[in-house]
Amino acid sequence: MTDLLDDPNMGSEFVAEPLRRAIGERYLTYALSTIMHRALPDARDGLKPVHRRILYAMRELKLASNGGFRKSAKISGDVMGNYHPHGDAAIYDAMARLAQDFAVRYPLVDGQGNFGNIDGDNPAASRYTEARMTSVAEALLEGLNENAVDFRDNYDGTLTEPVVLPASFPNLLANGSSGIAVGMATNIPPHNIVETVDACLHLIKVPDARDDTLLNYIPGPDFPTGGVIVEPRENIAQAYRTGRGSFRLRCKYEVEDLGRGQWQIVVTEIPYQVQKSKLIEKIAEAIQTKKIPILGDVRDESAEDVRLILEPRSKNVDPEVLMNMLYRNSDLEVRFSLNMNVLIDGVTPKVCSLKEVLRAFLDFRQEVLIRRSKHRMEKIDHRLEVLEGLIVAFLNLDRVIDIIRYDDVPKDALMREDWGQDFVRATSEADYVPPRADGEDGLTDVQAEAILNMRLRSLRRLEEIELTKERDALMEERAGLEDLLESDDLQWAAISDQLKEVKKTFGKDYERGARLTHFSEATEIEEVPLEAMIDKEPITVVCSEMGWVRAMTGHIDLTRELKFKDGDGPRFMFHAETTDRLLVFGTNGRFYTMSAANLPGGRGMGEPLRLMVDLPNEAEIVDLFIHQPERKLLVASSAGDGFVVAEDDIIAQTRTGKQVLNVKDDVRAKVCQPVNGDHVACVGENRKVLVFPLDELPEMGRGKGVRLQKYKDGGLSDATTFALEQGLSWLDPAGRTRTETNLAEWQGKRASAGRMAPRGFPRNNRFT
Repeated sequence: MTDLLDDPNMGSEFVAEPLRRAIGERYLTYALSTIMHRALPDARDGLKPVHRRILYAMRELKLASNGGFRKSAKISGDVMGNYHPHGDAAIYDAMARLAQDFAVRYPLVDGQGNFGNIDGDNPAASRYTEARMTSVAEALLEGLNENAVDFRDNYDGTLTEPVVLPASFPNLLANGSSGIAVGMATNIPPHNIVETVDACLHLIKVPDARDDTLLNYIPGPDFPTGGVIVEPRENIAQAYRTGRGSFRLRCKYEVEDLGRGQWQIVVTEIPYQVQKSKLIEKIAEAIQTKKIPILGDVRDESAEDVRLILEPRSKNVDPEVLMNMLYRNSDLEVRFSLNMNVLIDGVTPKVCSLKEVLRAFLDFRQEVLIRRSKHRMEKIDHRLEVLEGLIVAFLNLDRVIDIIRYDDVPKDALMREDWGQDFVRATSEADYVPPRADGEDGLTDVQAEAILNMRLRSLRRLEEIELTKERDALMEERAGLEDLLESDDLQWAAISDQLKEVKKTFGKDYERGARLTHFSEATEIEEVPLEAMIDKEPITVVCSEMGWVRAMTGHIDLTRELKFKDGDGPRFMFHAETTDRLLVFGTNGRFYTMSAANLPGGRGMGEPLRLMVDLPNEAEIVDLFIHQPERKLLVASSAGDGFVVAEDDIIAQTRTGKQVLNVKDDVRAKVCQPVNGDHVACVGENRKVLVFPLDELPEMGRGKGVRLQKYKDGGLSDATTFALEQGLSWLDPAGRTRTETNLAEWQGKRASAGRMAPRGFPRNNRFT
């Protein structure tokens, strides 16, 4: 640090400060800049600075909705050069989004050329496209030249820009907004203008209205891509009440009859912010990986409108079942988050309720109305001043002509003259009497200048009458403005009239005025047997010792020799059907569920089972078998603890499986056997066998279980169930089945130690 201080190149302004403080102050500056000037919208006009500057620059370029187009490069260049010191690419992207009718509910920019599409394609370069404002954007700018809002210097102090736009409608709700700042974010869905205006009108009539009553006017978002909202009303109300929540949004579809029992599903509207191309890719991937075995094909027949064709694999498939599977495995159903984090008065970030957002807009509109009214009064006062002077001139026309003709400084003479007296017209310059210097009823500077600028053809009787009418009309208007400024009731009545005019302009007769997103109750996604959805075909399930699983077509000979990877061999091999569900039991005590139809086929070695279920690397497979409803299983750990569980209770709906047998430390799940009989037989690593009644074991859904057998050293090797009358069977070393019916020597109470295994019991300490 001393060397730096002594460096002459550092200059005299060098100041040393702790790194923590230096970084903290600079990061705070960056965070505030991001929050206030980039990521969060203003509650008053619903715009971020870049969008506000784009619209203002287009206004300065006179790109009205009924005018001509200008190159987008010109617009983005003006925005960057005059108001927004950031990259032109970012500015153009922001402008292009304002022109996309699939991204913005009410586009603010009218684009000509390629501005992107719902497939996710990027807009053409700015040199190829043109743009102008829409009538919606003009409604946001209305009153800007009437001192409706404050202006501030631009980034280099050469120009001024509006702090906020007057916004004649609640654009924050109408078009929504999203952004990520430092430590906070915002995500507001678009809504219908008519509905938001109706809610504003109700809030004007009932200022203390509850958020729930506002839902009668704004039932929910209205997305530009349509779709169907299936969120319960109480959830929507809670989201609007707190400013946080989410909405389930589904596609809109119809079932198209193709005749002869054939049909297909046609998707006509997809959820908001879902790219159609990626949606199709995801559905195609689900078909390929057999996540949706009842879907045969997906096809895109879209032109200007969305049209996705979904073909079922079989005509016996239920369309609702197919769509429910698509909802779970694709973006045909999404959740749109609501986070109404906005800037109040352009300064304070706050998560607002629906009522607070509407109130912020209405209070702002009252401020705009007052400022515009005062500005109009100033204009009226100025015009009345001019009119009074012109009327004086008409009443004393001869004297005015004399002053203009003969006086060396007519403007000063007009201002000095006492116009309350009678005048005699001068016949010559010698007869002209200049005004007295102390005239009490002289004209003002503005009036004198207006008289001197008056054209000769205006010197007619009719003009005097018109001036009088104009003065009377302006005085009447001024009186009305004074009453307006003094009365809150008149102000809110005027705001209501303005909102009603907006509603009329952008209502049902407007191109995108009608509601696009509809509401429906979500049908419960019921578990439907696979037999009803896919064709039942015989397969042979093969799982190797290393955990590679595959399905071979048909019921092959189970003694047939198969190919495996080097060092690998068969572990599980059994016959099944494509409609079967398979259960995997891991040493971590979790059960995983797989569909036999989703197993990889072909002539390869299959795929690792860990790719299909989330089996941890440290866990191994204990058993793999076909699920049989209403069957019960005996599960036990290496510590000798276990219980009986109903097989229907261990079905998992996700890849992560379902925890059933609780194990910890070095204990591992060891046994999973179907319950057949009335007794349990256990064998420990010490080769001691214990037989006890099955009813001594509890039936549980999850837990550690109870002790099956007591061990001094070691743990459990195997356990099984059997019928005592039929005896206990096992395979001897020669592969022959041996049955022991006289088991009195090994019978005892649960949790006993047991006795040494019978002669001929397998050395691997296993019953099977």
